[in-house]
Amino acid sequence: MAEFNPQQQPAGEAQQARLELDDSSVQALYANLCRVSSTPEEVILDLALNPNPMGNVNQKIVVTQRVILNHFTAKRLAALLSATVQRHEQAFGRLETDVRKRLVSDTPPAM
Repeated sequence: MAEFNPQQQPAGEAQQARLELDDSSVQALYANLCRVSSTPEEVILDLALNPNPMGNVNQKIVVTQRVILNHFTAKRLAALLSATVQRHEQAFGRLETDVRKRLVSDTPPAM
C-alpha cells in the first residue's frame, strides 16, 4: 500500500510518498555467491548457494534467484548496503572478505 497526499507539502518542497510494505508472503533465501552483470538499461544480480566454497574449483552452481534493477535503484542499493556494513563493522569489528585470511590453523606456528 502507498499513501501520498501532495497537498500536505508546502510549495517548492520535494514531495515524498509514504510507502507501507507488506512482507507477509515473502520467501527468504540464503546466498553466499552473487554474480553481477549489467546492460545499458539494467543491473542483474544472480544469487546462489555454493555448498563448498573452499572446495573444487570446477563445480556447477545453480542460480536460485535473479534480481533485475535499473541503475538508479542499483546505486541506491549499493549506498544502503555500504552504510549497513559500515554500521556493522563499527559495532562488531572489521569484516575480512578474503576467506584465506580468516582460516585458523590447527598447528601452532613454527618457532
